[in-house]
Amino acid sequence: MEACRDILVDGIAALNLSVDEEKIGQLLCFISLIEKWNKAYNLTAIKDKQDMVRLHLLDSLTVIPYLEGRRIIDIGTGAGLPGIPLAICLPHIAFTLLDSNAKKTRFVQQVVLELKSSNMQVFHSRVEDYQPEQRFSTVLTRAFAELSEIVDSTQHLLATNGRFLAMKGRCAESELAQVKAKKTVIPVLVPGVETERNLVCIQLNKENVGEKKVSEWEK
Repeated sequence: MEACRDILVDGIAALNLSVDEEKIGQLLCFISLIEKWNKAYNLTAIKDKQDMVRLHLLDSLTVIPYLEGRRIIDIGTGAGLPGIPLAICLPHIAFTLLDSNAKKTRFVQQVVLELKSSNMQVFHSRVEDYQPEQRFSTVLTRAFAELSEIVDSTQHLLATNGRFLAMKGRCAESELAQVKAKKTVIPVLVPGVETERNLVCIQLNKENVGEKKVSEWEK
């Protein structure tokens, strides 16, 4: 586990983030739980713990500089990525972790219990069926769907002036062109990972959100 810790600490430094020892311990505990539950729950195809640190933890943490607001939802969280690493490092922000796979949400709930986290809520639901009492400042996805599908299926969750953040690999121009709202593609570098990674930021205004009344939305 020491090698995993070294990779994590060096990666956090390369990302210019400040993460204390307690949070580093929680991040490594999360990876150990994924490894423990993986065989029964098929959480991830990545089996090597050092690869998990790079491809799960550090990849998730690259979005920290781009998060906005105090209420964030992770759509299609799967094994809790990127929501759990982000929630560990940002305890002042409320994270909702949503997935339609019951096994995976049971795992994520167990992680929340073991970490004794107070800023994470887990819901088992299809995104189209999920109707929160309060909307979110940021809707976050990681390898979830095509951009246009993300906007169509999740815009009912977004607060006024909120935005979508879609973690992607290579973004095809044809996929980007299907989204008419203002969008920005930000290349991100994951320490120790050579694969191309991009973060697509999509900003909706009141003209983009159909018949919803802005006054009904909460930040």
